[in-house]
Amino acid sequence: MKVLKFGGTSVGSVQSILSLKSIVEKEAKKQPIVVVVSALGGITDKLISTSTLALQHDDNWKYEFDQMVDRHHKMIDTIITDTKKREDLFNTVDSLFEQLRSIYFGVYLIHDLSEKTQNAIVSYGERLSSNIVAALIKGAKWFDSREFIKTERINGKNALDSELTNKLVKNTFKDLPHISLIPGFISRDTDTDEITNLGRGGSDYTAAIIAAALNAEVLEIWTDVDGFMTADPRVIRTAYTINELSYIEAMELCNFGAKVIYPPTIYPVCIKNIPIRVKNTFNPENEGTIIKNKINDDKKPIKGISSINGTALITVTGLSMVGVIGVNRRIFTALANEGISVFMVSQASSENSTSIGVREEDVEEAVKVLNEEFATEIEDGAMFPMHAECGLATVAIVGENMKHAAGIAGKLFGTLGRSGISVIACAQGASETNISFVVKSESLRKSLNVLHDSFFLSEYKVLNLFVCGVGTVGGKLIEQIRNQYEELKDRSQLKLNVVGIASSKNVILNRDGIDLSNYKNVLKTSELSSPEKLKEAILGMNIFNSVFVDCTASKDIAALYQSFLENNISVIAANKIAASAEYDKYVELKKTALKRGVKFRFETNVGAGLPIIGTINDLRNSGDKILKIEAVLSGTLNFIFNEISSEVPFSETVHRAKEKGYSEPDPRIDLSGKDVVRKLVILAREAGYRVEQEDVEKHLFVPQEYFDGSIDDFWKNLPKLDADFETRRKILESEDKKWRFVAVMDGGKTSVELKAIERNHPFYNLEGSNNIVLLTTERYKEYPMLIQGYGAGASVTAAGVFANIMSIANI
Repeated sequence: MKVLKFGGTSVGSVQSILSLKSIVEKEAKKQPIVVVVSALGGITDKLISTSTLALQHDDNWKYEFDQMVDRHHKMIDTIITDTKKREDLFNTVDSLFEQLRSIYFGVYLIHDLSEKTQNAIVSYGERLSSNIVAALIKGAKWFDSREFIKTERINGKNALDSELTNKLVKNTFKDLPHISLIPGFISRDTDTDEITNLGRGGSDYTAAIIAAALNAEVLEIWTDVDGFMTADPRVIRTAYTINELSYIEAMELCNFGAKVIYPPTIYPVCIKNIPIRVKNTFNPENEGTIIKNKINDDKKPIKGISSINGTALITVTGLSMVGVIGVNRRIFTALANEGISVFMVSQASSENSTSIGVREEDVEEAVKVLNEEFATEIEDGAMFPMHAECGLATVAIVGENMKHAAGIAGKLFGTLGRSGISVIACAQGASETNISFVVKSESLRKSLNVLHDSFFLSEYKVLNLFVCGVGTVGGKLIEQIRNQYEELKDRSQLKLNVVGIASSKNVILNRDGIDLSNYKNVLKTSELSSPEKLKEAILGMNIFNSVFVDCTASKDIAALYQSFLENNISVIAANKIAASAEYDKYVELKKTALKRGVKFRFETNVGAGLPIIGTINDLRNSGDKILKIEAVLSGTLNFIFNEISSEVPFSETVHRAKEKGYSEPDPRIDLSGKDVVRKLVILAREAGYRVEQEDVEKHLFVPQEYFDGSIDDFWKNLPKLDADFETRRKILESEDKKWRFVAVMDGGKTSVELKAIERNHPFYNLEGSNNIVLLTTERYKEYPMLIQGYGAGASVTAAGVFANIMSIANI
């Protein structure tokens, strides 16, 4: 035989209750079944809130009561088609409602709502729903669970009288009907015969008690989800159903917030080795989750992540606790006597402090109880008054195989640390089935996401990107991400989730990801932004595995990097300003990234997509020393001096560089040498030298007056230089030389200069907008290392930024 329990959502609507009927009738064709049902979804809460209104002498209790009557009447009218059966059911239901109305009216009159009365009130939810389901299912026999589910009073709370209940269940069902229908949750006190209950969620417990007493083949819990999930799907969109769990794993997940089944449900069936299957009433074909004693071929170290928000941590501390036997016994006994549950304990090895986790609603009473228990010690100064911290959340990773996998705790805390999540307290049992830790409530979502991703519970690794700048480089980058999205998902199990896009004026933010096919139109009508607002919005999202990608040339945006790195957001910059700013600020950015365990990457600051900075870093990391750098670092200037000819004057080459996207948005940055100076400073710093922009010796080729005034003045005056350049070009041509704007770092001394390069020099045949770098090191002294390739262009630069993103994703 089987026991099937249906929760409130499974009897909460016409659709669900008809699905229940179909499931029960299908199962009844195979074997006898016992069906346990909860109250209609939301009715238990409604019964409680209506009793509160009556207690407060609020006449609205009558309206709320009539709403409940109306809901049940409509359900009966819709699902019961047989006239006689419907009439009989109405009589039964209306009789129960009349009793309930009388109780409410009594509460309303005498302004008293005892626990006894409240228990009686909430019992009507299951009594009503079970009678409706019994009438709906042909051949079902209704049983009153109050006659065989018995409780006794222990420490001020109702606890199951297991021995008596087991005996009564066996006697009641010794001649088992084909379909037995039972209201869950409700019970009677053994001594007083008063109506009691098994607690919220107690219908699961009722079903487990009956399954164990009758040695059922399986206990099926029918609810509104497909089973246990790896994490809360409302928080983690990639959470998925766990196929199999052990009893211990299921118990751990239930205790830490997974509300799939009521925790006490597991024990009665566990000791009888009866499996529990959790299934979805709205998706009955799904296999759901099976909970049993032993899982075969189980290789996953952890099965799921669960959490409890609204946690409070109470710290009991004092020098008198060290080495004194019985302190912890007093703590837990005092709390237990007041019915306060402790779900986590963390104690220092010195024994001078113990932290306990309780729910926030219990913290005030718990502090009071413990201060009273240790009043003498507190008065003597041997102990301190209890310290309580609220606004916390407890997270647990659960899996029996954790004890066979080395380094789980290290990976757990390392992952949290890299994400900037501070652990306030932690606990791990010797069985290593559960590692629990406490964090601030605002870090809960981030903690769950980063752990779910880190422990491979997610099908994909997710990198959340904020892209700032949608001009030539930013636009190309977003296009590349969009084009590669599916390929990376399929090949690398990586999701590049663009959660933010900002232009100079507007911003789009979406935690679930932005549609990249239409972002330009959405951005035009999105909310206005500024660098400060952008920073606040990004930090406010507090999203895990996040990367800020700067494709602007903005000083204000570069100024945000420090805040992002301090908040564990990696930064990728095509923007050269930060890495070439004051040396101390550059060092601070790098130190912060290292300290926080995130990345500050700016490979495209020099050479667009060329691996120049990465190569320098690799050389230094391997123990080599950079002695000298010679480089043509401006793709724009190289393009200009390769294009210039008798037919193409200097001013025209500048126009062409701008049109092809090789130059900065303002070409004067290139022509003034500022761009090359910045690049040289960055390379010198990465090579291990302390260099400021002011230290670079500059030999420029365009007079200063051309950089003053507006950009329009610049374009207007630029042709005045053509004649002089043509004269000099002819001389250069006659000497078989070419112009190259060369940057040099030699032993820490730096300079930039327009040089005439002879034919036998490596720079002579540098084509188009290419860059070239010669690295002379202690190992590459006689024959310098040469790096050459495209050094400008939106697509190439965007590809370099993309490569930086991938380097972070693959860490």
